[in-house]
Amino acid sequence: MAKIKIDSNLYDRAKDAAETAGYSSVDEFIIHLIESEVAKGESSSDDDKVSDQLRGLGYIE
Repeated sequence: MAKIKIDSNLYDRAKDAAETAGYSSVDEFIIHLIESEVAKGESSSDDDKVSDQLRGLGYIE
């Protein structure tokens, strides 16, 4: 497993947010955030592909 370094103030804020949201650990919270952002990026690129196809077919400008 890879490790990353983050600012201690940011870690403290993430720890508070994780506790408030009911995560069992800061790691679990951060992993969930990263997975969510990666999924958004993947779905937006899929949306871009669909838009490009529709644009190519003349359905949208």
